[in-house]
Amino acid sequence: MRGRRSLRDFTLILWLFAAGVVAIIHRWVPESTWLMVHLIALGAITHSLIVWSSHFTAALLRTKPDDNAKRIADIRSGLLAVGALLVFIGVPTATWPLTLAGAVVVSAMVLWHAALIVRDLRRALPGRFRITMRYYLAAAAFVPVGAGFGATLAWGLGDRWHANFLVAHTMTMILGWVGLTLVGTLVTFWPTVLRTRMDDRAEALAKQAFPILLTGLAVTIGGSLAGFRPLAAVGIGIYALGLIWFGRCLIQPLRNRLPREFAPASILAGVLWAFVALVGTAVHVWRADDIGLATDYSLLSGIWVVGFLLQLVTGALSYLLPSAIGGGPRVIRAAAAYFDKWAAARLTVINLGMVLFLLPLSSWAKVTVSTLVMVALALFLPLMIAGMRAAALEKRAAAAGEEPSLPAERPNALTGSGLVAGVAALAVALSVGFGMDPGAAGLPIAQPVTQAGGEEVAPTGKIVRVEVAAVDMRFEPSSIEVEPGDHVIIELTNTDPTNLHDLMIGNVRTPRIGVGETAELDLGVMTQSIQGWCTVVGHRQMGMVFDVIVGDTAPAADPSPTAGGHDHQPATGNPDAVLGHIVDPIAPARTDATVHKFDFVATEEPLEVAPGVWQRRWTFNGQSVGPTLRGKVGDIFEITLTNDGTMGHSIDFHAGDVAPDEPMRTIAPGETLIYRFEAKRAGVWLYHCATMPMSAHIAAGMHGAVIIEPEEGWPTVDREYVVVQSEVFTTAAATAEEAVDIDPSRVMAERPDFVVFNGIANQYDQEPFVAKVGETVRFYVVVAGPNRQSAFHVVGGQFDTVYREGGYLLMNGVDAFGNTGGGGQALALQPAEGGFVEMTPVEAGHYPVVNHVMVDAERGAHGTLLVTD
Repeated sequence: MRGRRSLRDFTLILWLFAAGVVAIIHRWVPESTWLMVHLIALGAITHSLIVWSSHFTAALLRTKPDDNAKRIADIRSGLLAVGALLVFIGVPTATWPLTLAGAVVVSAMVLWHAALIVRDLRRALPGRFRITMRYYLAAAAFVPVGAGFGATLAWGLGDRWHANFLVAHTMTMILGWVGLTLVGTLVTFWPTVLRTRMDDRAEALAKQAFPILLTGLAVTIGGSLAGFRPLAAVGIGIYALGLIWFGRCLIQPLRNRLPREFAPASILAGVLWAFVALVGTAVHVWRADDIGLATDYSLLSGIWVVGFLLQLVTGALSYLLPSAIGGGPRVIRAAAAYFDKWAAARLTVINLGMVLFLLPLSSWAKVTVSTLVMVALALFLPLMIAGMRAAALEKRAAAAGEEPSLPAERPNALTGSGLVAGVAALAVALSVGFGMDPGAAGLPIAQPVTQAGGEEVAPTGKIVRVEVAAVDMRFEPSSIEVEPGDHVIIELTNTDPTNLHDLMIGNVRTPRIGVGETAELDLGVMTQSIQGWCTVVGHRQMGMVFDVIVGDTAPAADPSPTAGGHDHQPATGNPDAVLGHIVDPIAPARTDATVHKFDFVATEEPLEVAPGVWQRRWTFNGQSVGPTLRGKVGDIFEITLTNDGTMGHSIDFHAGDVAPDEPMRTIAPGETLIYRFEAKRAGVWLYHCATMPMSAHIAAGMHGAVIIEPEEGWPTVDREYVVVQSEVFTTAAATAEEAVDIDPSRVMAERPDFVVFNGIANQYDQEPFVAKVGETVRFYVVVAGPNRQSAFHVVGGQFDTVYREGGYLLMNGVDAFGNTGGGGQALALQPAEGGFVEMTPVEAGHYPVVNHVMVDAERGAHGTLLVTD
């Protein structure tokens, strides 16, 4: 029967071996990082957790598995491996049905395992440590949940939902499946592996921590799926508190007996790295944006997998496998001698190597250090095989009556010499890494670097450090000149109090930094000239470019600078799609107030700009067009603007007659300003964001209208509507998750995808303006632009009143010279102009409301006035 047990453990060896092979050939394996992580986490760890929890359940409940139970375990292990294999094939090949099938099979096997635990619990007599089985059952319940999240990720999601489900999936599997199983096991396993007495509080602390851990998991998953990631980070923190509460019972056994063997030391190191990963994950989930969360998650995955999971599994196996062989202490000692071989050196290389990898070393130094760490981890496999072979030989020797091959007292495997050997090995690895990239260490000798065109450039060994300041919309200096082979490091400081900036050169980029902050950009050894720029939308077009001139060759400019690196295809939309939100066009009512206070919040969020088309809009108060303000001459307006976005924003009220220096200044994210003005002249006025590039900020949605009536007011009419025309420059994005920012290069090229009323194309065809026959209807019209004019026209209607830019052209059919009986057909407005028209429909019907620049009407500047009897 032990042969069958070994056969099941062979599955674990297979997954670990496969992960090592992928690590070696990762450059040629699709989705190699994902595959390495899941070969360990889904393959090796999930298999191990089922085997271990079955073993501890039987031990604690004192149940004896029969031959049938062992056959069932073999079948379950085989099916579990098949399910994992389906996932390993399905995800890299983008075959979603295979991935889904694998997730279902894995979930079914874990639930089958949980059902057997429930059966054993019901059969067993009452006893201690039943809390351990509750942990195992709760952990198993999280597997189908986490597998479902994983299958959803494999289906393919936009950035927003991908980030949400990524956090939900990883935390469900790591904290739910692995974490709960580990806590339940450590109650008894930790003092056992240390060969010392258990803390008397262990069972009680495990019971107390159980609801805390479940609460933390629920908050983490809920916050992730709701897209409120700070809440998810809080959930991770609650889970960490639960671990700390339980972890107090692990300290006393450690005080009783410090680790002397590889097994407890490796498990302890894994637990410590788990706390590091837990804190790092919480911070990253709280702070990262959608793209950054997924992009930078690989580093956290490395900490979880190498620091925590691999050290956990190798440590546990180093204790359990020799014990599982049987044959008494002498057989265990024979096997353990190999499991403990070079223990201190291996542990030093793995853990100190992990610390070094997290430091800002050169890429080659990271490669050599990580390779050494991988070798130290991989040594477990041959040592395990050698240990099992030694155990088998010792078992036969015992049966033959021979003397033990090893003394009864096990030596201390964690020696100082092993520590020194591990440090020395890492020092050699660093030396090799710096030797392959001498510029990173300031060394003068290096291998040549191949330049474009096939020429080799020998590194000079010279490090060129340049201090660059981001000032307004430029870099100072805007270029540097270096020699081929120089190693260039740029230290960027943002001195602009109003904007975040960054610098991207080639495929490396600094983080976005605020005023007074500094970031370093290591370009490595330069072989040819190159141009970089600030990636904040519009800043490159405003002149924030930086040239690295190598030799005497100027850098070639990118012929197609676009925002954010997206492939900007024209957006056409789906004319049959139903808009999720219609902007209310009804003008705000008049009030008797003489002081008007408003709170404006600048945000950046995905909004629908046409049926079936989404864009990440820059907004005042979260809509595609800002709120309409209304007052009369002599009134005071006080607007408090708060920047809740990720870049600088501002506001400019054309209705105010003020010096622009202070009230119209750009404010950085998190800042607030107060804009106060007196309305001195009547008119229909534009307001907009005045931050450069102004065209991009206006086109992205940061505009609105202000209605200022004369002191006596304009004549009362039956219905009043506000129409703000603007242009939309966007990318084909069918969902909010796919939405991206505006492309300033297309604004400059004056190629709008849509021309819209109140921020959304054709919205008033879906929900028309309404009126009744005989009612007087007034349309306030403002053209926000940024570039195109308007000829506002109502098909089938005539205007008896036309007001443009502060004065009447017609008033009830009377022109400025007293002539009567006149009418108007269109209100012609240039960008930033405003006015109003009035009409009284005489028949029921559907009256198209259009910009009579017909190409723009066909781009979306179109609505309907529905007139009923």
